Amino acid sequence: MTQTAEYHLTRHFDAPRELVWAAWTEPERFSRWFGPTTLATPVGRITLDAHPGGVWRATFVGEEGFEVTLDGTYREVAAPGRLVFTTGDPDDPGDGPASVVTIGLTEVDGGTEMHFHQYGVNTDQEHAEGAKEGWMEFFDRLAEHVAA
Repeated sequence: MTQTAEYHLTRHFDAPRELVWAAWTEPERFSRWFGPTTLATPVGRITLDAHPGGVWRATFVGEEGFEVTLDGTYREVAAPGRLVFTTGDPDDPGDGPASVVTIGLTEVDGGTEMHFHQYGVNTDQEHAEGAKEGWMEFFDRLAEHVAA
């Protein structure tokens, strides 16, 4: 039986919407915040082909040759307000987890409010909670990046 899980996060950034958008769509900026603090995401290991049907890919690199790659496909790209992409292939996930991420960016009080939604296929609630915690760490790093 296929399990599904989903969650929403809302985060305010003290930065213009265009800068937050750039942090999601430009490899040089993306590499500074995407990933856990214990791993690097080298800019040379990132692909962000931000248009519908384009591929995104990021490889986290750690000690002793550790690597893990996340990837997916962009479904919607409407700069600077909406980004929808997959992780894995939710239309044909096989046995692995896959999801659809939707990001909405709105100008609020001189900053940017980000609405983040992730819907996972082959994802139980425990896995979803772990992913949510990971994203919250990533977004702390994103906040530092866009405030700098």
